[in-house]
Amino acid sequence: MTRRELDAAGITDPALRAAYARCRLLNARHGRTYFLATRLLPVERRSAVHALYGFARWADDIVDDLRRGRTPAERDRLLRSLESDLAHALRTGGGSEPVVRAVADTAGRYGIDHTLFADFLASMRADLDVTDYATYADLRAYMHGSAAVIGLQMLPVLGTVVPRAEAAPHAAALGVAFQLTNFLRDVGEDLDRGRVYLPADLLAAHGVDRPLLEWSRRTGLGDARIQAALIAAEALTREVYREAEPGIAMLDPRVRPCIRAAFTLYGGILDAIAEQQYTVLHRRAAVSATRRAAVAAAGLVQIAGARWRARGARTAPDAVAPECEEAAQ
Repeated sequence: MTRRELDAAGITDPALRAAYARCRLLNARHGRTYFLATRLLPVERRSAVHALYGFARWADDIVDDLRRGRTPAERDRLLRSLESDLAHALRTGGGSEPVVRAVADTAGRYGIDHTLFADFLASMRADLDVTDYATYADLRAYMHGSAAVIGLQMLPVLGTVVPRAEAAPHAAALGVAFQLTNFLRDVGEDLDRGRVYLPADLLAAHGVDRPLLEWSRRTGLGDARIQAALIAAEALTREVYREAEPGIAMLDPRVRPCIRAAFTLYGGILDAIAEQQYTVLHRRAAVSATRRAAVAAAGLVQIAGARWRARGARTAPDAVAPECEEAAQ
């Protein structure tokens, strides 16, 4: 529960507690897979993860806020205002938006490099006028700010059993793997927003271009060339998962079940895409509730085992019951 997480983190100021609660709500509402994995973390670290997610979601919503009919110039102004607010908050601990106050507090508590936030906002601004990427290298440059930095922001919160610099490339790769998974899952929705994140060189290698994607989206018809391109994108994404996986063992043992669960659940989205014959232009693939529950249960077993080993035989495994029951809900 929110109160328990905040108490465990030592967050006592009422306004700051409300700011963190706002971030937790954003995570619960929009990050279903991510939120489930977060509930496997030690309770004192969850609020920081909610803050990092909440800030990223807030910026992303500004970029994608088409419902109010805001122009790119208006959204750019809002992003620059957010950037200014964050810079002020990182210096002073203030901030006008709740998500900004919470993320600035988290950055201070865990010593998160401020340049990671600047890089993130630079990539968010790119989404206002960049609608496609010619090469995979171009896409990776964008994803440094939009995804890799998220993994790097998380690393101080999670903790490591090796020097942080050794774990950093794997943490960055995991952020990229998650985003590539989202890009593949959301091809149709992104196309509706005027964006194609799959790199043009990968698509062209299979005879696919934007007009063909738009035709398929509009008509609901499949095409063998599109399926071949999506299979190639899946293979590329799985390679990034392989780059990331060794980093899990470099983390604090208490957080490994959380990251392993996220790793498994996001990888499960790729499985769902394949099972649905790569029809992502026409429907959104998702991991089933049964599968999510099974992964969460496996994570709880790992947590209990880690606590049991850490405490020896002095404490029974049901000492973790409050956290296990909450994560299982």
